[in-house]
Amino acid sequence: MIKFFSNYRIIFYSLNIFLITVYLFPGSLVGLFIYGNKKMQPQITPDFIISSNHFYVFILISAIGFLSFKNQNQFKNLIIYLVLLSLILEIFHLFIPERSFQLSDLFGNFLGVIVVIFVRKLINKYGVSKK
Repeated sequence: MIKFFSNYRIIFYSLNIFLITVYLFPGSLVGLFIYGNKKMQPQITPDFIISSNHFYVFILISAIGFLSFKNQNQFKNLIIYLVLLSLILEIFHLFIPERSFQLSDLFGNFLGVIVVIFVRKLINKYGVSKK
């Protein structure tokens, strides 16, 4: 599976384009498709301190990114990219109609990236040895 993602980075790039489109759409693009109403936001699980939807999305995009790019320099650049993407997309919500900047969304984005970084470090440290 890891080889699949490293050979097909187009999946990561496509998901990024989709994510940016969904984030910058005025209202909820997913709510528009599911409910026919751009003012309704589907909720995967209830929010606790952070936005669970944002957390899940950034876990997914981070995991696919880390599977797609292998070397250490790419890994560092990917972390910077994901953190900046999290921040910039949420800041854009200040200017987009029907959207609002929320710290819980921003922290959900950051925590999604941090969890994948932590899991990757654990796998590198304690993972199955390479043959």
